[in-house]
Amino acid sequence: MSVATTIRHEPLLLRHPANPILSAKDWPYSINSVFNAGATLLADGSTLLLCRVEDRRGLSHLCAARSRNGVDNWQIDKEPTLMPSPREYPEEIWGIEDPRITFVPELQQYVVTYTSYSRGGPGVSLALTKDFRSFERYGVIMPPDDKDSALLPRRIDGCWALIHRPMTPLGSHMWISYSPDLRYWGRHRLMLEARRGAWWDANKIGLSPPPIETSRGWLVFYHGVRHTPSGCLYRLGLALFDLENPAKCLVRGDSWIFGPEADYERHGDVDDVVFPCGYTMDPDGDGLNIYYGAADCSIALARSSVRSLVDWLDANGSSERRRAQDL
Repeated sequence: MSVATTIRHEPLLLRHPANPILSAKDWPYSINSVFNAGATLLADGSTLLLCRVEDRRGLSHLCAARSRNGVDNWQIDKEPTLMPSPREYPEEIWGIEDPRITFVPELQQYVVTYTSYSRGGPGVSLALTKDFRSFERYGVIMPPDDKDSALLPRRIDGCWALIHRPMTPLGSHMWISYSPDLRYWGRHRLMLEARRGAWWDANKIGLSPPPIETSRGWLVFYHGVRHTPSGCLYRLGLALFDLENPAKCLVRGDSWIFGPEADYERHGDVDDVVFPCGYTMDPDGDGLNIYYGAADCSIALARSSVRSLVDWLDANGSSERRRAQDL
């Protein structure tokens, strides 16, 4: 019997007993579903979720929900916070989706990257905001077919760094690109490949929440998709990247750490999906609140800690050399 079959996997992410914490029934206006929310802590310590809201046409917009404790008593904007603007931004004609939020100290603003959807497919768009009331849109910065993006919170060698997931004939892998001004991007580098064969992340992968800066490196949650006879199965994995060269993967977890188990994750508009787009960190710098879309129908919350995630990678991760042998 192999070592892998004898390991007992303790849960690294603990579901909140109040799950799901937000669904369509909570919304102040008529919608189909709410899911895949970016998250951040505001200056007053409250939590803001920038939620993907799908209307009854099937098109998505973004709407903010605020809570003092990040769990309940959500104050939801009475109307959409950020709507598609196809006249000025034709790449948004079929909606905007899946935001990730990065607070950038140098700019003293929040950078929101999101998927803009049009006839050409999904692309990456970017906007800046100080208050989630008004936004400065930069428009599309990565053309279709591209999505699953987030900005690192500080410059790397003088340039901004963006993680994203272009779709190419060679596969759906995670890339990183660099920019002097957030508008023009280059130095594109492949940073993590989808594995091949029977692996849980063999078909396509993509960034989940924005990377977490730790003393050991950039801690990255990513989603992996496995095709099954009953459809796609979305689960969550971990990897660690070099702090000053984030294209360099230091350690990658061999197994997934979080997958659809609860009924609200297994059954919905899209079955068998857990899809985090945001997290907040406790004042101790260790505890994490991870907000994830469940079955494309609701938003749920799981608790974890940076320390336990890094320890798990040390025990269950593969180095660059060993990973190359697995591909």
